Amino acid sequence: MTIKDAPEEWRVVATTTPFRGNKTSVRTDEVVMPDGTSVTRDYQVHPGSVAILALDGAGRVLVLRQYRHPVRQKLWEIPAGLLDVPGENPLHAAQRELYEEAHVKAEDWRVLTDVYTTPGGCDEAVRIFLARELSEADGERFEVSEEEADMELARVALPELVRGVLAGELHNNCLAVGVLALTAALAGDGVEALRPADAPWPARPFAS
Repeated sequence: MTIKDAPEEWRVVATTTPFRGNKTSVRTDEVVMPDGTSVTRDYQVHPGSVAILALDGAGRVLVLRQYRHPVRQKLWEIPAGLLDVPGENPLHAAQRELYEEAHVKAEDWRVLTDVYTTPGGCDEAVRIFLARELSEADGERFEVSEEEADMELARVALPELVRGVLAGELHNNCLAVGVLALTAALAGDGVEALRPADAPWPARPFAS
């Protein structure tokens, strides 16, 4: 038996959008169940995101600490951002985010993993990249604002981040998934076996 997610779409007989925000919205669908009954499902409609696990030559991961108001915590995270433009190439978006949040560029890019963050209540899809061969970006630093103006940057050894995730000390989902996925890759076939940076992404199709 092959364990693999598969596309499927149950019939929607009615849909409304009771809330529209700056970047996301909330949708209510009336969905027909297998027994023929209809139920309503509310969920956040999200443009999608990219995240970057940037690994330097010393085996350290670039992380940043940022205030997240919904959970009332400052979380250690990896660089990430929204796919602001429909159909945007996720690699280009990831390169932009790494520059804007950390003023870093990378020569080697691979897809680490693709995930749905909270599929029971949001359609957000995230592509997590592995970026290596890091160096300081050219030009002026990007001018940050709002929560990003208070960010702290650090480089932390991969095993220390894994320890923090398993100890319940680090909670950001992209950081947790990223460091555990990289640890699994290193223990398995190696990062050279990861998908290329331009691998297809059915959840968020993009132009090359």
